[in-house]
Amino acid sequence: MESHELKIRAAWLYHVEGLTQAQIAERMHLTRRRVNEFLAAALEEGIVRVSFASPLAGGMELESRLQERFGLEAAIVVPTPADPHLLHQALGRGAAAYLDRLIQARRPRSIGVGWGATLKETVTHMTPASEPDIEVRSMMGGLTRGSEINTFEIVRAFAQVLKAQCHYFAAPIYAESPHSREAIISQSVFERIFRQTCEVDISFLSVGDVTRQSLQVRYGLPAGTNVSDLIAVGAVGDLLGRYIDAEGRPVAHPLNAQVLAPDLTDYRKIPCRIIASGGPHKHAILSATMRAGLATALVTDEESARVLLAGG
Repeated sequence: MESHELKIRAAWLYHVEGLTQAQIAERMHLTRRRVNEFLAAALEEGIVRVSFASPLAGGMELESRLQERFGLEAAIVVPTPADPHLLHQALGRGAAAYLDRLIQARRPRSIGVGWGATLKETVTHMTPASEPDIEVRSMMGGLTRGSEINTFEIVRAFAQVLKAQCHYFAAPIYAESPHSREAIISQSVFERIFRQTCEVDISFLSVGDVTRQSLQVRYGLPAGTNVSDLIAVGAVGDLLGRYIDAEGRPVAHPLNAQVLAPDLTDYRKIPCRIIASGGPHKHAILSATMRAGLATALVTDEESARVLLAGG
């Protein structure tokens, strides 16, 4: 029997009739190694084509394409829910599963976190653990008014679910002026805390947009700062409270000299930088962070992934 016919017969017995490689070898009077070679060749030559009848298959393909396109270590793509109000929950579930695996695999000494609805949902779905040697650090100042998705509540929740150490950055996200910012971070206690914000093994952040859907736009901008002024100088959103343009560069606006968070140069030194965000209002800022290589891992939804791959 010719090799090509043997290849087809072995593939049929394996994929259609469900025989094991050992059973095929016995029936066709071949070695198991030869059967394995035939099955591999059948896939390579397109004799056998594998398809997945699962809604998760499309997400897995998008993950692979995102990793290749943007040089990511990991991409997690969740189905886009029909109800937009469920998006944070979907992203949180995907991010939680990834973080659970990552923490077990890398055994980080420290994790830096930001704030937002997606991070709040992530904590809710993480597997409780006992990691007393891990330090969970806030990477930025927070809103001056209380909120369950504020940086202080988020860092505490992460520390609680991991039974880890908790380190706050007890400051507002923006100082009153660039001079005030320098005065704050020049104090010895703040200087040490500020330096440690980027001395983490893993950072886990969301990104903000420049629409009214942004909590920061609604509540976090200093008095006298208008979001239209940020848009006028090219801002498409923020990372760590620092507003950037479509290429991921900080815009020329005084607010970027007032933010109490690391600059992007120091942020890039963090070895594992996870960004978790999605939804139409986040497409522009996600595209900017991907173009600029500001993340090593991305958690997003299918629709957002397709927009990113299409060029933003």
